[in-house]
Amino acid sequence: MPSRKALIRRPGPRLAEGLVTHIEREPVDVDLAVEQWEAYAEALRTHGWETVEVEPADDCPDAVFVEDAVVVFRNVALISRPGAESRRGETAGVEEAVARLGCSVNWIWEPGTLDGGDVLKVGDTVYVGRGGRTNAAGLQQLRAAFEPLGARVVAVPVSKVLHLKSAVTALPDGTVIGHEPLVDTPSLFPGFLPVPEESGAHVVLLGDGKLLMAASAPKTAELLADLGHAPVLVDISEFEKLEGCVTCLSVRLRGLYG
Repeated sequence: MPSRKALIRRPGPRLAEGLVTHIEREPVDVDLAVEQWEAYAEALRTHGWETVEVEPADDCPDAVFVEDAVVVFRNVALISRPGAESRRGETAGVEEAVARLGCSVNWIWEPGTLDGGDVLKVGDTVYVGRGGRTNAAGLQQLRAAFEPLGARVVAVPVSKVLHLKSAVTALPDGTVIGHEPLVDTPSLFPGFLPVPEESGAHVVLLGDGKLLMAASAPKTAELLADLGHAPVLVDISEFEKLEGCVTCLSVRLRGLYG
């Protein structure tokens, strides 16, 4: 039976100072963000996921985007080395959490940089975005960690968005979805389905055909429902102002023994 645990991390008081790279800065309502985060965590639990809270990192404005601190393949957790230096303090708490859950822990070392948001797993294929936050050395180290476990690592150029998963994610059948103007090379993905909204490109697979999606993508939700999926919508407007999406706010652990 695959495990269904999701790492999450409460937003800190400095959330509004989070980094923005590809969009204009807008004021963030931190109280509303906390409410939205609680509703997001509740949606995971409602659909059968056990949430595991990582120790907060209140000095790190972006720490709520827990996905960037670690990449997990089978039971191996690769602790990232974020491309933005201001985010490197985020990894210690995540490392402790995955070790406690029984993962085998590896690390990205200098000069490598890698953000978890640049890694999309589709079955045994691991797509890694090579762009602003993940460099060639980080990519090589990820290959070295995961190829011996049976991963097929495919590097993908990313230039129009912050992370690979800001551009594309995958449906349960392996079809990769993305908002075409933001995807560098759709042809790298064997099955690619364009979606009408930028935030529609982001889905979290909850199991049983259910897709956790942002409420800001109603047209995409309609398209995916029409294809037989079951969208579960959550409002994450305050995190979207910081280039966050539904995938960044949790790390789903499916391959743990137990």
